[in-house]
Amino acid sequence: MKKDFIYLASASPRRSALLEQIGVAFRVQPASISESQRPGEPSEDFATRLAVEKADAVWDLKTAEAPLAVLGADTTVVLDGRMLGKPADADHAFAMLTALSGRVHRVVTAVALRHAGGTATSIGSADVAFRDTTPAERRAYWATGEPFDKAGGYGIQGKGAIFVESIRGSYSAVVGLPLAETAQLLASIGEPRWLRNIEDAA
Repeated sequence: MKKDFIYLASASPRRSALLEQIGVAFRVQPASISESQRPGEPSEDFATRLAVEKADAVWDLKTAEAPLAVLGADTTVVLDGRMLGKPADADHAFAMLTALSGRVHRVVTAVALRHAGGTATSIGSADVAFRDTTPAERRAYWATGEPFDKAGGYGIQGKGAIFVESIRGSYSAVVGLPLAETAQLLASIGEPRWLRNIEDAA
């Protein structure tokens, strides 16, 4: 029997909130995979590979429940060709925020949708410009606790927004799940949930 829900292979509350925003019925099932970058692996390839591995891991785990699909995603922050991951500690976060200060960096979020017919992928991205920040601001921001689980050490949807001067591209990709691309992937398997919700409200 077809189940009218998908699994989100992520514990990120931001990704859950974005799926809820477009009316997708889902359950959370975090994936446990290695997130190490391969030597010379480009950032988009890295993010796509991890998104696929997350979706595959949960699909294999939940096959008996026959979910409609599994959605995996991975976000990378890139500055001068170097990926900035999640900060390991205060010093690491301070170093990343210092490097981002007054600069433009790129955020890439890859999405993978695993379903009975295979796996489809897509990428959303944006260029984000930071204003100049002060050491005191960077230390105070770390003290809020917000940077700890964020790629690049900041959250644009939270207090980290005070550092962002401008963004060119997908805002939702910077948050952690590009909604235009995600909706298109869902529509490709006959699950345009967002569209049904709009029609129901009409």
